[in-house]
Amino acid sequence: MPGVLIGLLIVFGFVILFFLYLIGLYNNLVALKNRFQNAFAQIDVQLKRRYDLIPNLVETAKGYMGHEKETLEAVIKARNTAMAAGQQAAANPGDPKAIQNLSTAEVALAGSLNRFIGLAEAYPDLKANQNMLALQEELTSTENKISYARQAFNDAVMHYNTACESFPNSLVAGFGNFQRASLWELTAPEEREPVKVKF
Repeated sequence: MPGVLIGLLIVFGFVILFFLYLIGLYNNLVALKNRFQNAFAQIDVQLKRRYDLIPNLVETAKGYMGHEKETLEAVIKARNTAMAAGQQAAANPGDPKAIQNLSTAEVALAGSLNRFIGLAEAYPDLKANQNMLALQEELTSTENKISYARQAFNDAVMHYNTACESFPNSLVAGFGNFQRASLWELTAPEEREPVKVKF
């Protein structure tokens, strides 16, 4: 009888260790998911900063570029579209469609900003305006921070996806309904063009 009891205790111990191991795998996936969601939140912070700078940039240029109304309105419209796409993506940073919509909206915004900056170069008084110069510097700094935040997001997504797809994590991921997250990828050549903010 004591041998059977010892055998049952050993089996019970192994079962407990196995469940603790599964709990550890699950908690690791949760931590990785939270890490990529936090990485997206950092992108979101920088995008909001840029969205706040754009109206100031347009407002500063308005007095000098009064007859370029269509360009100014296009920038604001692209900003609003990108902002809405950003809010949708922030609600679920793992949703491939939301990330793709945000990427597309950001490309449109970058194109509008590049056209705006290109037109602004034709106005020497605007180029010398201290507010405009300060806003350009802020926008350049923000663009750099957005690039770094995107890289951190993609790194976090890669680690999360690798963990979800690796055995035995894949079993726990399937059981815990951990879905594959999407990288922030640039698919069109024009998406790779940076916003040029120098006059």
